[in-house]
Amino acid sequence: MATIGTFTRSENGFSGQIKPVRLNVKAKFAPAPKEKDKGPDYPIFAGQSVGVGAAWEKTSNAGREYLSVKLDDPSFPAPVFASLVAVEGGDCYALIWSRRSGD
Repeated sequence: MATIGTFTRSENGFSGQIKPVRLNVKAKFAPAPKEKDKGPDYPIFAGQSVGVGAAWEKTSNAGREYLSVKLDDPSFPAPVFASLVAVEGGDCYALIWSRRSGD
């Protein structure tokens, strides 16, 4: 597992920085209108309008809420899957990546 970003939460979603090895962008998770059942809860934008992914609200087996994140960009060989989780003792969130089995 690796932390590939840090975020803070506000009324307008989450904002912060995604920093894997080849990418360093400011990003925002903006709440989506709840018009579709299967659509993402948070589209993810780099800058003001460039879509780089989406996130869905989930609950772990231990009862902790997190966001399941999918990042994608033409420069990636494949989509990046991660989880946005609250960091204990603070108002921060960490974007955690771990390689899926078979990857």
